[in-house]
Amino acid sequence: MSTDVAATIDRLRATYDTGRTTDLGWRKRQLQGVIDLLKDNEERLSEALSADLGKPPFDSWLTELNLVKDEAAHAIKHLGGWAKKTKHAVPIVVQPAQAWTEPQPLGAVLIIAPWNYPLQLLLAPAVAALAAGNVMVLKPSELAPATSAAIADLVPRYLDPEAVVVVEGGVAETTELLAQPWDHILYTGSTRVGQVVMEAAAKHLTPVTLELGGKSPTIIAADADLKVAAKRVAWAKILNAGQTCIAPDYLLVEKAVSEKFTSMVVDELATFRDKAPATSIVNEQHLDRLEGLLEGHGGEELLPRKTDRDTRVMAPVVVRQPDPASAVMQEEIFGPILPVITVDSIDEAISFIKARPRPLTLYLFTSSDRTERKVLDETHAGSVCINHLVYQAAVTSLPFGGVGPSGMGSYHGKAGFDTFSHTKSVLKRPTRMDPGFVYPPYPARVQKILKLITRW
Repeated sequence: MSTDVAATIDRLRATYDTGRTTDLGWRKRQLQGVIDLLKDNEERLSEALSADLGKPPFDSWLTELNLVKDEAAHAIKHLGGWAKKTKHAVPIVVQPAQAWTEPQPLGAVLIIAPWNYPLQLLLAPAVAALAAGNVMVLKPSELAPATSAAIADLVPRYLDPEAVVVVEGGVAETTELLAQPWDHILYTGSTRVGQVVMEAAAKHLTPVTLELGGKSPTIIAADADLKVAAKRVAWAKILNAGQTCIAPDYLLVEKAVSEKFTSMVVDELATFRDKAPATSIVNEQHLDRLEGLLEGHGGEELLPRKTDRDTRVMAPVVVRQPDPASAVMQEEIFGPILPVITVDSIDEAISFIKARPRPLTLYLFTSSDRTERKVLDETHAGSVCINHLVYQAAVTSLPFGGVGPSGMGSYHGKAGFDTFSHTKSVLKRPTRMDPGFVYPPYPARVQKILKLITRW
């Protein structure tokens, strides 16, 4: 295995050294290849996602295929501008000269994807890496084997096989990949594994982008449109059975509307439970973990537990006023369990959030510009969405990433291009003017003039 991985990286670096990936035409052809792969194989990929996660076909299109297609189309449209040199002013003591920065591909990069959105979270970063002109290894999740197999089969047909390689496998293969020297690693997944990735990367001083998770809060202010908020919260919580890194993990509801809103969100979840196609929990281990989170929470369950072990479908459960020290309030839920906590004020909600690790995202429902500004100013989160949920990740021009324990670095749009590029600084001076007074010993008159014109 070691020899194969090392040989693969050598082949990728040999491709990079030819210089062909720096050509914008090559990059655009690869990006179009991603689009063609998705469009030509929509049915096959949807079937793979259904086999792995029980995803309904439209959910697969909405949250996976279409998002990646938009990323690639956005990159094709803007690539010329992203790749341009940027001129910089030169101070008078350096003149005559020109200064500029220019983006350069990093080289060989590794992208490791999770199982919850196994297509999107592998190919969207790949779009960024391709736009920047890199060669790469794509490591799909072994917990989504059908999707992994489909990607391994299709990628060499649509993308340059000497520049993009898919490596399937589990922990052993990932460990072997992490042991190699890379120019960048992007990992999406748990904080625990993120620490392992960062430790491995540190041995080679490899820069990393870590897209992790955490407990993303949702604040419901008393002045919110409660009907709309309840429907949107319920939708975001059942999306992919709650197995979404930016899912609303728990609610903080102002006391004046807590009873009313909690009842409304319970009704909406019950409606979705009965009418909407359900995504499966990925495997028995995760199902057991979720059921374990419901033990000893100290709160009141407002929707009855209902789990089909054969299909691994878990109905949503609302837990009112759980113990903040319980597992369901300490661990990222990553499933259809929704804790609801009443707070006396927005200030209390902010204090509750600030006392915990910085989340990947934060949601706020309010009609007050003042409340909106207060929450934005006084909390930290990788992203914020106001009066809706999840959709911020679908805006290709918005950087997507965490802060603190929820991650480091970002991608999507130009942020992804920048992540996989080195911004090289360049200064160029002519040789036709090389007066002696610019070298020591500096004449007193020259020193005086320079200090005068630089306003020292």
